[in-house]
Amino acid sequence: MLSHLLSLEGIEAVVVERHSRRRIEERIRAGVLEQWVADLLVETGVGDRLKREGLVHHGIALRFQGKDHRIDFAELAGGKGVTVYGQHEVVKDLIAARLAAGGAIVFEAGNVSVHGFDGDAPVIRYHVDGEPRDLHCDFVAGCDGFHGVCRPSIPQGALTVYERVYPFGWLGILAEAPPASDELIYAHHEDGFALLSMRSPQISRLYLQCRPDEDLNLWPDERIWRELHHRLETTGAPWRLTEGPVLQKGVTAMRSFVVEPMQYGRLFLAGDAAHIVPPTGAKGMNTAIADVRALSRALTAFFKEGRRDLLDSYSDTCLRRVWKVQRFSWWMTSLLHRFDDHTPFDRRRQLAELDYVTSSRAAATTLAENYVGLPME
Repeated sequence: MLSHLLSLEGIEAVVVERHSRRRIEERIRAGVLEQWVADLLVETGVGDRLKREGLVHHGIALRFQGKDHRIDFAELAGGKGVTVYGQHEVVKDLIAARLAAGGAIVFEAGNVSVHGFDGDAPVIRYHVDGEPRDLHCDFVAGCDGFHGVCRPSIPQGALTVYERVYPFGWLGILAEAPPASDELIYAHHEDGFALLSMRSPQISRLYLQCRPDEDLNLWPDERIWRELHHRLETTGAPWRLTEGPVLQKGVTAMRSFVVEPMQYGRLFLAGDAAHIVPPTGAKGMNTAIADVRALSRALTAFFKEGRRDLLDSYSDTCLRRVWKVQRFSWWMTSLLHRFDDHTPFDRRRQLAELDYVTSSRAAATTLAENYVGLPME
């Protein structure tokens, strides 16, 4: 996304990717785009397929004590909504756009390392087909994820780490089954959280709260469906979960993570390299795109106007949003999940907060505004 935004300003960027094109285009990850992200993709020319295939939602359901309570985004957040469109689909669109425009993408780069970013002449070193390559550049954008090489290359002691690890994970499945709801259902249940989501009118994405080290061998498909029925059960209008062949399954550990600052010399961190949120608030990809939007504007101001102020303030600009996103994601996680150390008082308080959120317009508005996406600076 960063290279796409820069190309629109006539600024050359090279993407160095350690995986194959096929792998990154097929890896199923996040799937909810905030309103402004969907708008940005359309405005910058990579939204044609999004407009055809994306599922626009103007609300979600909070399900607790067997009943649904709808949060109406359109009414509460000025007509805004979200679009369900998989991250791998966004990646496909961006790769196609970059290659069509003659953009440089190095796939399957090995032994990647970054050097010289504390001076004026950064170098990215890597191997392609066993041959060493050096890429000399003006700036390095570390968009290489939590396990990438950029953040660990920053000198020890230069970054402050803030982290919280949650005592549970999500067991997620992708199923060939029409979604049983037109909108996402976030279910609070005494046996643990469950989420009904989707990727298309034919594909459902479903999650169960589980142990972070859950053994998938103990979760055959039949047990997963049985537990999903149990946690998503309703006592109101007739409703039935749709089953189908399970295409993928996996366990995602949950953590909150932030490093400060998000820049060191001419190296700028973005996305998971700098911060991770629990997926409950659907913020990971959206926050990463917010980072590179800010970075593209800062780099454009530098190359076209000779300004350094936006580059110098990049970290502060991003972190102001990042911490609001962390707050919301933590709140959604705390609101909906079962914690083993919860007392009966804690569980009753949790239900009271759910009741308040779904019965107070002010509280529901706060949820809606955060979910559809906070305003960009």
